[in-house]
Order: sequence, then C-alpha cells, then structure tokens
Amino acid sequence: MSKEAAKERSVIIQKEMIASLFKELGTVKETGKKVVYTFVPGNISELILSFDMLPVYPELNALQSGMRKKSEGYIREAEQHGHSEDVCTYVKCDVGMMLNGNIGPTGEKIPNPDLLLLSYTGCFTFLKWFETLERLYPGVPVALLHTPYQEAHKITPEMTAYMVKQLKEEVIPKMEQVSGNKYDEEKLKSILRNSSKVEDYIVKIFDTTKHRPSPIDAYFAGVYYIGPINSGFRGTPEAVDYYAELYKEILTRIEKKLGPITPEGEMEEERFRLVVEGPPNWTHFREFWKLFYDMGAVIVASSYTKVGGVYDMGFRVNPDKPLESLAEYCMNCYTNLNLQQRVDLLSKCITDYHADGFLVNSIKSCNSFSAGQLMMMQQLERKLEIPTGFIESDLVDPRYFSYSNIKNRLESFFQMLEQRKMILNRP
Repeated sequence: MSKEAAKERSVIIQKEMIASLFKELGTVKETGKKVVYTFVPGNISELILSFDMLPVYPELNALQSGMRKKSEGYIREAEQHGHSEDVCTYVKCDVGMMLNGNIGPTGEKIPNPDLLLLSYTGCFTFLKWFETLERLYPGVPVALLHTPYQEAHKITPEMTAYMVKQLKEEVIPKMEQVSGNKYDEEKLKSILRNSSKVEDYIVKIFDTTKHRPSPIDAYFAGVYYIGPINSGFRGTPEAVDYYAELYKEILTRIEKKLGPITPEGEMEEERFRLVVEGPPNWTHFREFWKLFYDMGAVIVASSYTKVGGVYDMGFRVNPDKPLESLAEYCMNCYTNLNLQQRVDLLSKCITDYHADGFLVNSIKSCNSFSAGQLMMMQQLERKLEIPTGFIESDLVDPRYFSYSNIKNRLESFFQMLEQRKMILNRP
C-alpha cells in the first residue's frame, strides 16, 4: 500500500498479526504445535484454534506468490508434473510452491501438515486439490467436512444436522487424535463470542460505502480488510482489536469527507461507483487497481470479499450453539450460494450502495466463480436497468492477464457510464 496507508494503525496491526502467524509456523518443531491445512471458504478457524493448532491456507499461499511475482514459475513446474493448463491456477501454484520447498512470504519454510482438513464449500476443485495434497504428504490424516449446497435457496435443519454429525464423528475425533487435546466446548464458545463481534464490525465497515464519497474501496482495499478473518484470526482478540481500529479510522475519513486510500494516493474525485463480481487478479494487482483509480472509479461492494462468509443478510455465529453455528457459517459462504441467491445479493448491493454500474471480472481457471456469471450479469441488467461490463483475467497466472485488453474494455465501459450520467442529468 502507499506510504499514507502504511501510517495507519490498522495496517500496522494487520502486518504484525500476519507476521506473528508465520513466525509461529516457523517454530512448530520447537513448540510442538500441530498444523492444519484447510481452505478459506468454510474455514472453521475457531475449531482449529480451540485445539491450539495452527491453520495454513494453500490458496492464500498461492495468492501471496502471485503478488510476489513467483506464481508463474510454480505453475509451470506443476504443469511439467502433469497438471493441466485448465486446472485452477491456485492449485498449480500451490503444488509448484510445495515442490520448491514451500517457502512462505516471510522467507521461512511453511511446515508440513499434521492434518488435512477438507472443508468442501461450493468448489469441487477443493476435493481434487486435497487428493493431490494427500499424495504429496503420504500418511497425513484427512478429515472431510462436506457442506450441502443451497440448491433450494435456504438452509434446512436437516442440512445443519448433517454437518454437525460430521463435525462430531469425523472432524473433532481427528483433531483430538492429532493435537492430543480433548474437545473443549466452553473454549470454542469463548472464541465464537469474538467471531460474532468481528462479524458485526465487518458489516459496519463495508456499509460505510453508502457515503459519498465512499471512504473505502470494497474490492481492492477490501481484500486487505478481510485478511485477518480469512487467514486464521477469526475468533481471536487480535481480530476484534484490528476491526475496531479499522472502523474508527474509516469513521474519521467519513467525517473529513475523504475518499479511499490507494497505492497511487488518495482518490480525490469519485466519478463512478461500481459493484464487482469475481476475484481480482493478483499478479498485476497494483496495475489492475490503477486502471480504476485513473478513471475515478470506486468499488462500493464486491462478491469476492464475501468468499469467506456472507454476513449481509444477518447471519451471525451463536456462541451458545457452537457446532450448529460453524455449520451454518460454512453453508453461508458466497461460493455455496446458488446463482439466484448470488443475483439477489448483488442486486441488493447495487441498490443499497447506489452503484452506477456492475462489472464482472471472469477468472479463466475458477469455475466456482465464473460459472453462470453471464446469466447473472444479464439478469441484473434487465432487473435494475444498470450498465454492465465484462473483463477476463486469472487469479495467479500472468499469462492470462492482458493489460491492453482489459484497459480497452474498461474504457468502453466507463464511456458508457459517462454517457448514461449525462442523459440522467439532463434537465
């Protein structure tokens, strides 16, 4: 981020949190702590923490490799080992990283897993990914937590009971076996109380984009804001402190009528307000963000910041029903919503945050996001009579990021938004 952003206390707090996690991971041989590999969507971090184990998220490792310009080499290495060009590039980057020593962003080796926790949430690729990890780490126990898809637009008591049964009979026994600790429900409840506070802050923070100018960017900056809850800190006192500080800073920006902070500096004029569907590109993250900054475009809501949990519709964990809460949290992740639920959620975002346009960034290798995006875009265009745009890139494969192509499409999209504004503002 920019120098101005680095001065903010919340940024410093987050950097210290992430650094402390990797430091802990780097000393597990000395401390004896056990390591759990799991995923961001549907990650039951609170349960992992209740057993005093440390989480590792393979897709976050791939994301960070993309931002550090290391992903292309890792992807090519995985392809040389037989992984198809059409496979999710997070998978190939992660596999390539492991084949090259599994060195994390701090330069330290990420320890091997003691448990592979496959929390399947709306992405079939996760299943095949963990089959690959099982081959890379033979003998490591695997716990499967299967999340029912919200096909009928709702979570039923039967679905919750199905997941709680898995937690009791499959996941918790494996965690007890690996960690050497017994399941402590009171400890889990205490951790979930912090999670509930964090969920409240998350909603308040992203609701601030209703202001004009929006004090934050809910896509490019938003990925930093969701960092702590998606990297193992949801349910910790540190996460509560971080989000309290971040919210306080954003309220100050609102009082001063300031726009978002970007790597190029503070955005001085908010010309367009957008809702974006799909993950960002990580290999050219700053250049990607700058395309929007140069156009005066602020993202006031995005689907990607809900990949680790959707709280907009009122869901909160209930510490008094810990396992049921974890089950319902998993089922409420964005990639576990059906297409109509996603359209309804995006429609609410467009309306509530007064967006001028809707943009899809379609990811070549991510079917859990990209499948159905054109249908969703068409429905929103018809329903809300709002201009829509479509660009294509990839998560961490720089071979599928075309700066000139994306720039041309965005310029056409913003011209359309400008013309629409002129028509709407005619006397």
